[in-house]
Amino acid sequence: MCGIAGLIHRGKSTDIGSELTSMLQALKHRGPDSTGFALYGNPEQNQYVIRFKVAEQEEMRKGFRIHDEVKDRKVEVDRRMDELGARIVSEDLVTEYALRYQFSYDGDMKRLADYIEDVEGAEIMSIGSALELVKDLGDANTVSDQYGLSGFNGTHAIGHTRMATESDVDIRSAHPYWAYPFNDVSVVHNGQLTNYWNSRRDLERRGHRFMSNCDSELIAVYLADQMNQGEDLEDSMRRSIDELDGVFTYVVATGDKLGMAKDVMAAKPMVLYESEDFVALASEEVAIRSIFPHEIDTYDPYEGEVHVWHS
Repeated sequence: MCGIAGLIHRGKSTDIGSELTSMLQALKHRGPDSTGFALYGNPEQNQYVIRFKVAEQEEMRKGFRIHDEVKDRKVEVDRRMDELGARIVSEDLVTEYALRYQFSYDGDMKRLADYIEDVEGAEIMSIGSALELVKDLGDANTVSDQYGLSGFNGTHAIGHTRMATESDVDIRSAHPYWAYPFNDVSVVHNGQLTNYWNSRRDLERRGHRFMSNCDSELIAVYLADQMNQGEDLEDSMRRSIDELDGVFTYVVATGDKLGMAKDVMAAKPMVLYESEDFVALASEEVAIRSIFPHEIDTYDPYEGEVHVWHS
């Protein structure tokens, strides 16, 4: 079933970490297995943030030996970043297996990402100027507390609560998905793509790399690829309605935009609230009302509808 949510503030930065946590916790009944956040903060000039993990949560329960392996994996990531000229400005061990680095780098980002991803056991969640992607097992409150997301200031965010139906309950299978290796593009998605493998093979033949077998990741890479060829976000999304087959509603975010799209059957739910300075959307109205307890007017987008909002 799963639940998706997004919010964007126009012209100001606020505690989007707490706001999105409330929205996703209200959708817990749609997906209790894992929760993910793609948060867009205030970027610092000429710097990036990488969120990555060096183990799965389940691995950490195997005993003391995995802790030594985790340390070795982190050391190897550090060595490879240094080798390619990425200068780590700050680093945080957020959990036993999840890390956050702020770094400067003026080289090929795909080369850096590929080199880090080739470290056994390492997996990049996101790289971005503004984007920080966090996902793990548990409900929204559990993940938010574990990663210290309350007080995360930014302009917009998207998130996902997952009920595992076709893949494992692990971090790799959790949403959102970053559009590897594109800067600041992420997607959450409710539905299923029926042309996933054909579309994926087309993108792989053009040099793109996929980190999972989840169809939601395809949407992220597809949109980022279109924008990399010169399309703007809204045109890329409108093209996706025709070129992605299946039943889907998705929400996409970039460094300064939030967008949503529904397929032509509009079978997957989406509720939207919009004011002059704020937009919130979710699979159910209860998520929006978790941050707007007073009376508000919401509406359901129609089939084939596309919206894009700027921060």
